[in-house]
Amino acid sequence: MNPSDTLSEKEVGLGWHPKRVLLVLLIFSIVMMFAAFTSGYIVRRDEGNWREFDLPASLLFNSIIIALSSASMQWAYFSARKNEISRVKTGLGITLALGLAFLIGQYISFGDLVAGNTYFGGADANPSGSFVYVLMGVHAFHLVTGLIFLAVVLKRVLNYQVHSRAMLSIGNATLYWHFLGGLWLYLYLFLLLNH
Repeated sequence: MNPSDTLSEKEVGLGWHPKRVLLVLLIFSIVMMFAAFTSGYIVRRDEGNWREFDLPASLLFNSIIIALSSASMQWAYFSARKNEISRVKTGLGITLALGLAFLIGQYISFGDLVAGNTYFGGADANPSGSFVYVLMGVHAFHLVTGLIFLAVVLKRVLNYQVHSRAMLSIGNATLYWHFLGGLWLYLYLFLLLNH
């Protein structure tokens, strides 16, 4: 056994596949972006000319949906580890459906904000509303990327390329989906406490 074989076994054993490293770097960059957004929110709020408004109740509903989607994603992952492929398909299907429901819920929330006279831009806009739209919109964009990722993994499952000995794609998808769910819950709590 040569030293390079030992090194690659350790890397695989620790879960540091190059695709996992790229995913972790992506997650880190998204965390930094949202840290900048939320820091900017706090700084701008303290400068004045900040309109207080109630958050739409639909955001709570969306938070419940994304938490449920995280649970179904974890179920799909555990099912893959046990080679229960039909349950993996079901879990991924539920996760995709709940992810789409979350996006529809966010669209409804945008409508609720407009109905409450909270706008993104224009003469009637206030920075407080603009920040909420940006936080929700950028998260929704990343959720769309997560849905694409899930669809790719589901296609791999349908081709029997995901099972207990081929867990990288579903493992990465699970990590990213949990991150997106956790990020949304952070944003929701941040907005509740700081709006």
